[in-house]
Amino acid sequence: IEDFYDKQDIYLDESLLEEECDCLYQNQFIMLTSDADPKKTALGFFKSYAEPIREVVGYKNGVWGVQARNKEQKFALDMLMNPDLPLVSVIGKAGSGKSLISLAAGLEQVVGAETRYKRLIVSRPVQPMGKDIGFLPGDMQEKMIPWLMPIQDNLQYLMGDDRATLEMYVEKGTIEIEALTYIRGRSISNAFIIIDECQNLSAHEIKTIITRVGENTKIVFTGDIEQIDNVYVDATTNGLSYVVEKMKDQEISGHITLKKGERSKVATIAAAIL
Repeated sequence: IEDFYDKQDIYLDESLLEEECDCLYQNQFIMLTSDADPKKTALGFFKSYAEPIREVVGYKNGVWGVQARNKEQKFALDMLMNPDLPLVSVIGKAGSGKSLISLAAGLEQVVGAETRYKRLIVSRPVQPMGKDIGFLPGDMQEKMIPWLMPIQDNLQYLMGDDRATLEMYVEKGTIEIEALTYIRGRSISNAFIIIDECQNLSAHEIKTIITRVGENTKIVFTGDIEQIDNVYVDATTNGLSYVVEKMKDQEISGHITLKKGERSKVATIAAAIL
């Protein structure tokens, strides 16, 4: 552990891993524990057996005002801020912070200190609980408002309730809050894309979305496979589970599962038992 923190190159022994556990995937996060003192630990990023373990970027000052509250959130922020991982998936229960930290990372890299992309595009599928949106009054844009409101709420929170600045970014096209229907027909370059609630997408739909990704674009899929409203998919056949499984061996992708609820005690208990 001391050698690791002293910036010495530490490599994993593949033969030892095969004896003790399953082999690691590319771009996997690990926790190192000292044999001499189990209280001494280090968080690392495993790229391959041929490369040394990299220390996880802690972002002690936070990302766009958001600080990691547990090790999984630290892993997620490291991955979301890593330009070498253009495809990222984050799974977590309600209140785990998956949407908020993804938006924070997007804002930081579009209008913040680490500008890498020209636009932040956020979307989610329309999958109402119960009735279809056809029964709602108004045109399609008005019908979409209830399903896009959670995104707007999180953005307003991250902007410090500065509605004027948020509206300015939206008017300039720097931040786009789009219905997923409109995203699927585009080719998108130089953007940080977040697709929320992906557990309600089919494998075909998520493949269609990924093929829209152009040059210098990072796409982030978030969701909770225990909260599926689409009757045509389940915990294993939904688009989010599909992309995690199919991309796990690819050097361009990374995945993390957030295990701990951080919104409130009520939200954590409800997500676990209801």
